[in-house]
Amino acid sequence: MVIKWNKAAIKQLFDAIDFIEETGFHSYAEELEKNILLRIRNIPQNSTIYPLDKYRKNNDGTYHAFEIDNYRISYRNKKQEIRIVRIRHTSRKPLKY
Repeated sequence: MVIKWNKAAIKQLFDAIDFIEETGFHSYAEELEKNILLRIRNIPQNSTIYPLDKYRKNNDGTYHAFEIDNYRISYRNKKQEIRIVRIRHTSRKPLKY
């Protein structure tokens, strides 16, 4: 199973890491990015390991989400791919999408 990223999710990850680095926490930013990417890389081994995305409207059972250090990563489990949909800080008001 292949992992694909939405363009918005890539931008959201880069923006989060850049923000953390700009505040002077370079090592934390590096560690957070590594942890997020590691968790994402492991999803294909068990794509339903994380719970259904409770903020997804009309979730057909293919949208899942997990959190790492106050960042929520949403992904879609399709037959041939895992699609990374969104990365948001948990302090932000959740969007119902």
